[in-house]
Amino acid sequence: MNQTMRALVKAKPEPGIWMKEMPVPEIGTDDVLIRINTTAICGTDLHIWKWDEWAQKTIPVPLITGHEFAGEIVAMGSAVEDLKIGQRCSGEGHLIGKHSRQSRAGKFHLDPETRGIGVNEPGAFAEYLRLPAFNVVPLPDDIDDDIGSILDPLGNAVHTALSFDLIGEDVLVTGAGPIGIMAAAVARYAGARHVVITDINGDRLELAARVADVRPVNPSEECLSDVIAELGLKQGFDVGLEMSGSQNAMDQMIEAMVMGGRIALLGIPPGKSPVDWSRIVFKAITIKGVYGREIFETWYKMIAMLQNGLDVRNVITHHLPASQFETGFHEMNDGSSGKVVLDWRG
Repeated sequence: MNQTMRALVKAKPEPGIWMKEMPVPEIGTDDVLIRINTTAICGTDLHIWKWDEWAQKTIPVPLITGHEFAGEIVAMGSAVEDLKIGQRCSGEGHLIGKHSRQSRAGKFHLDPETRGIGVNEPGAFAEYLRLPAFNVVPLPDDIDDDIGSILDPLGNAVHTALSFDLIGEDVLVTGAGPIGIMAAAVARYAGARHVVITDINGDRLELAARVADVRPVNPSEECLSDVIAELGLKQGFDVGLEMSGSQNAMDQMIEAMVMGGRIALLGIPPGKSPVDWSRIVFKAITIKGVYGREIFETWYKMIAMLQNGLDVRNVITHHLPASQFETGFHEMNDGSSGKVVLDWRG
């Protein structure tokens, strides 16, 4: 094996990410070394590229970025069991601690000591990744590398969508980014009656309609109240999935919910936002914040759904060689693409 590898590195505290030759990671007794086949660009990676306020406060420089991946195990530590060389895999990018009450209770996704690959620790935008064996998620043969590389964001969508019972419910999704679109697809798969998805980006709404059986709505062109009437909903939506981080979208969602409606929040607003709490209280709305994936229940559910008919492949709009990463970042930043996959093979 070569002792160096290609990697995308946040090498300087300024906008941009750079392809560099970096040492192949050394693994510990409880780690595996994964040869990366494909990776996908995330919104988090765009923040790191732009070097915005969050990135400046969070990202150590230099750092290999990226956390959405698929590959195969090429080396294992001496204490690793139940995995094998050559095994295809993805993996949970949240590296948990073992000391908190949450972690010791098995609520790993709530562990306050969590660190992220590609955010706090060296990431997956490279030819090789070191990962604790605990975090490895084996990939069945019927899930290919492209889908394997988007399981992390699909997991965000699944965790959010399955926060509440969806069978026979009417669901409003605000934000037609790739995760919002996948959440809408999951809602339909899980038995929702009507799924409406809103965005002000027409390209994203067109993509949503290609991926899932949804009613796309541009709120700058039509009113949600008219859509509610069109669909024959007596009061509004039973479940809301807020994926945009937009205050306007959140306000529109609250107004469009039924009495006793339930809202799951994955979108992150920029800074503090004004909230009309009296409206939430008087409508008896339940709000749940969602972070990451339930480790590992979300992974189990989404793989099972993919094997049983859930289809989100069309959310991938670009497949590029890793050498064309700049094109991939520009496509994502433009706001019209879905998921962009980078291929590290060859």
